[in-house]
Amino acid sequence: MEEKSSVTPSEEPGRKVSINLVSANIFSLVLLLVVAIASAIPFHLLWPDAPVRTLGSLSLLGMLGFLLVFLAGVFVHELIHGLTWAYFAPSGWKSISFGVIWKMLTPYCHCNEPLRRRPYLWGALMPCVVLGILPLLLAMCTGYGLLLVFGILFTAAAAGDLWMAWLLLKERPDCLVLDHPSEAGFYVIE
Repeated sequence: MEEKSSVTPSEEPGRKVSINLVSANIFSLVLLLVVAIASAIPFHLLWPDAPVRTLGSLSLLGMLGFLLVFLAGVFVHELIHGLTWAYFAPSGWKSISFGVIWKMLTPYCHCNEPLRRRPYLWGALMPCVVLGILPLLLAMCTGYGLLLVFGILFTAAAAGDLWMAWLLLKERPDCLVLDHPSEAGFYVIE
């Protein structure tokens, strides 16, 4: 179910583009499967003797450690959004706020001022790059299986961001983008 905006249509600053969080979570599961297969095959070809430990093969302490790292990663994901958008926002860090959509247990980062399309895209995609793609590449280079699992999970965790970036790429390159304050989406200001 989509969160409703407290902004009435006449007060909206531009054309709203948003995604449904339930659909984004389903897309995340599909992306998880695709990335897992697309990553596991080359990893196994590169490192046929590397032990790819599953979470089930970890000790209780190891599973707890992985869970803590994953939960920390969720917050770091949002922090990366904030740091990137703050770099580009005219008011810097003052433009950034964080919260949680409790109905969906979804943390979020919000930029309170409009950005050009390219900087907004950088902020949207940076967590996927830092927490997903780079760990996958490092796993391919090192043969470290838990890094592979981490990269797969955090690439899938960025599914909503990837979907939003896809929608934003359909907009004019010179448009202004304002993050939506209460939904997974943005306003296009033309």
